[in-house]
Amino acid sequence: MPETAASQQEIPIQPVEDPILSSPYEEPGEHWLYDEETGEPSKQTGRRPAFYFNEDPATDTAQQDLFSEENRRELALVNRLRKDVRRWRKDEKYENATPVTKKLLRHWSRDDLPRPLFFCQREAAETIIYLHEILGSGKTPRWNTELTLEDYERLKNGDEPSFSEELAGDLYPRLVDPPRDGDAPPLHRYACKMATGSGKTVIMAMLIAWAFCNRGRVPGDSRFPSAVLICAPNLTVRERLQVLRPDHPDSYYDEFEIVPSNLKPELNKGKVEVLNWHKLSPDDEQSKGSKAFDGKTHRVVRKGDESPEAFARRRLGPLYDEGSIMVLNDEAHHAHRYSSEDEATVWISGLDRINKACGIDLCVDLSATPFFLEGSEYSEGTPFPWIVSDFGLVDAIESGITKVPRLPTSDDSGRPDPKYFRLWDQVKDNLSSGDKLPGGAPKPEAVWRESEDALQTLASQWKQRFELFEEASPGQDQVPPVMIVVCNNTDTAKLFYERISGERREEVEEDGEAVEKTVYGEGRLLSEFENTAEHQNTVRIDSEALEKAESEELSKSEAAEQLRQIVSTVGKPGKPGENIRCVVSVEMLTEGWDANNVTHILGLRAFGTQLMCEQVAGRGLRRMDYSLNDEGQFDAEYVDIYGIPFSVIPFRGRQGDAPQPSDKPKNHVHAVEERADYEIQFPVVEGYAFSPDFSAQGNGITVDFDDVEPLVVTPEEAPTTVFVQPQVGYKKGEQARTGTFEFEVQDRSAFYDSTHLQTIKFEIARQITHSLTSSTDYSEEKGPKMRNRARHHLFPTVFQIVDRFVREKVSFRDCNPRELGLEKYTKRVVDRLLEAIEPAESDEEAPLLPVLNRYRETGSTSQVNFKTTKSCHPVQYSHLNQYAFDTETWEQSAAFFLEKLADEGILKCHARNERMEFTIPYEFEGTSHAYEPDFLARTQEGTTLIIEIKGRETEKDRQKHQAAKRWVKAVNNWGEMGEWDFEVCSDSQTLEQSIRLDY
Repeated sequence: MPETAASQQEIPIQPVEDPILSSPYEEPGEHWLYDEETGEPSKQTGRRPAFYFNEDPATDTAQQDLFSEENRRELALVNRLRKDVRRWRKDEKYENATPVTKKLLRHWSRDDLPRPLFFCQREAAETIIYLHEILGSGKTPRWNTELTLEDYERLKNGDEPSFSEELAGDLYPRLVDPPRDGDAPPLHRYACKMATGSGKTVIMAMLIAWAFCNRGRVPGDSRFPSAVLICAPNLTVRERLQVLRPDHPDSYYDEFEIVPSNLKPELNKGKVEVLNWHKLSPDDEQSKGSKAFDGKTHRVVRKGDESPEAFARRRLGPLYDEGSIMVLNDEAHHAHRYSSEDEATVWISGLDRINKACGIDLCVDLSATPFFLEGSEYSEGTPFPWIVSDFGLVDAIESGITKVPRLPTSDDSGRPDPKYFRLWDQVKDNLSSGDKLPGGAPKPEAVWRESEDALQTLASQWKQRFELFEEASPGQDQVPPVMIVVCNNTDTAKLFYERISGERREEVEEDGEAVEKTVYGEGRLLSEFENTAEHQNTVRIDSEALEKAESEELSKSEAAEQLRQIVSTVGKPGKPGENIRCVVSVEMLTEGWDANNVTHILGLRAFGTQLMCEQVAGRGLRRMDYSLNDEGQFDAEYVDIYGIPFSVIPFRGRQGDAPQPSDKPKNHVHAVEERADYEIQFPVVEGYAFSPDFSAQGNGITVDFDDVEPLVVTPEEAPTTVFVQPQVGYKKGEQARTGTFEFEVQDRSAFYDSTHLQTIKFEIARQITHSLTSSTDYSEEKGPKMRNRARHHLFPTVFQIVDRFVREKVSFRDCNPRELGLEKYTKRVVDRLLEAIEPAESDEEAPLLPVLNRYRETGSTSQVNFKTTKSCHPVQYSHLNQYAFDTETWEQSAAFFLEKLADEGILKCHARNERMEFTIPYEFEGTSHAYEPDFLARTQEGTTLIIEIKGRETEKDRQKHQAAKRWVKAVNNWGEMGEWDFEVCSDSQTLEQSIRLDY
């Protein structure tokens, strides 16, 4: 006899105490794995392979049935590409990529960007670039790849790859989506599976930057489109995606610093168009301005044929004349070939017409759930065969990128399956014949009766969270948590809305006539959810009205647009949806819902597939806070989910009635408008300028050696002597000089014998001279001759500078002086002196000046606005309301002394440099970095101080300080933003004395 679901559930899955295993900025190195017999979780070394579970919606399987090995299907193409891209990425070499591509990829991996990019974002972009730019050009790296060039060509042609035997009869992967119209060219597609909240819009910005910057730099390289069409699932998403236009005032290219400043002009040469998929419906001349849908079934109304050229020209506008384009499909699970006429057919058929008219060079799909939906030619839940990158929900949870869904794992009902896990099944099982409508659907009143206990329980948890926010101080997060109730139909949604909000429509008599009016009364849940004539705390989403508003139909009503504005701004301060606390909807919320304050979800409908569960639960998974903890990871945030049998790792549940740490309101750090007099502005410096011909004119260069940071050569950084010993077998613990094997001493004697200190100095001088002249703006007329002349003129002076630096500023700590020839130290000397060298000033020569970011020349304390779980301390003499502190006490001590100095009239104001984006550019060991000092302060006389508190200094710290001195000198020479100075204190206790002494 086969086992029942109940018997299979007798072994409980053990919850994980802390689900987050890795930093969001690094490739996952561990994952959770559960023992199928005991349910015990264990950490596994290495990344989880990409796979999915093949489920049959018609079969009522238990949770563990679904996750049996028989149902597991590997995404073989994704796993092969992960290995290839990882090796391609190694040491940031990116073999065979263009110089522009390499520059972008290395820029995206920087950890000192104002908003560093998640690893999953970088990997998705890298994978698309590797496929299109490397394999698509017929190139392969010099090592043996997992995906061969031959298999890539097979996949592009829709043929079976050589590794198809690994697929166990499944749909084999392909990178082409052939149209039903044999006349149209095939559509080449790549899909990236990205969990909700992992930043799909950022990935689109990265791909646009890659295409436009390459095409702008080499206009004749047709591999890189100069035009991009972005297809959105609805109006709300289309409005949000406008940030992908390079000229948008809030563009993601600036907000996330996607493009280095010297590539911005190339980015701006490209063109971006964002369309709602509804605009891809067929049309003809007679139907201009008329509705493309019948308003009832939402099916296409056939009104005549339109040529592909006319179709494409009308939709693309100026993009039409740019040649082949790149298409980015957001929420792309809607964009595939259905067997019936609806949105997927409209979407993909429209792209077929554009492809036929002007060509689509590259089509990239982005979705959390890139699976075929019901009605397609494939089984519901089958993944798109062109998925090339996968960072799904469980990966996102283990990286901390999303909230953790907390699901019921047990209760005191005695059931093997907790009631609130499969709530809809429990509701239906308890219905009598009188509780059903004709056709078998439950009456709304019966659904309320059978689910009220779950609703009240979840609302009580919401109330605990809400009370924490009510107690929040003025400097903390003031946005209320939100509970979502997802119902099976509009009648149930209407009843739940009335009983939760107390709002209903009633007929009343006025002047002898019956008039329908809105009446407000008491709800049956919590008073915090009740609506009044003045305040709306609960909203019901009318799916039909919202769909009209999202489709941009001409017939959409004012009420529908008002609803869309509320729904699209839930949780956003100052917007129509700011104070919404409860949302009652039918089925699932539309794409574009990006509220991050959802804390509770109740499902009251059938969930036939895990795909549907993930889509609904995904509406509550966006994080509120992105501050790293001391381990370099995100702290877990949670969303409690009842009634959605969501089969993921069952993470730790709430302990009793105690609120979780993540439930506490966040502290809100922001600029205070009333303290505008304390605003501190600063220039956004990205480099420095010399007079273009200073080196060739003979005016020379100079270094203020008193101001140059020293260099220390020490065995702690690069051991000069190593003891080695033969090893046998496996050894636990630390390596130690033990055992009976003979020791051998190894050092760098051969290196010393073959290298002379004078040769090292010459090489350092050569690199510095090359850097100085390469950065000078020589015109085409002067060309290489002038550059060579400049180098010949500069080299003797540079060598003298290097020789003096080695004699006076390098401490060898009993090491052989030829240690300086190691690249580690050579690059440090080059970087240190490049920061210190400046033109020898004369009457004819302008001094060293800053080069400002051409798109954002200044920054200010006014732009600080973030939320954090860190402890905060209010400040009085600052444009900011409070400072967020880590556990280190020196930060709080420094703030105390700055406040004291301001109170005594020595300082006027100060600001902690967190999320202020005040950075100083510098080079260290050949790599560009951005240095963020600790504080800015302004004296009563108007001098702005850059304050750094540093105990034990490293070589990197010394290079930062050298760069800060150069920054100060250049900005002071410029003179447009007052006088600046740089203060370094060994600890916060000496800060007060240092400032008093100098000011």
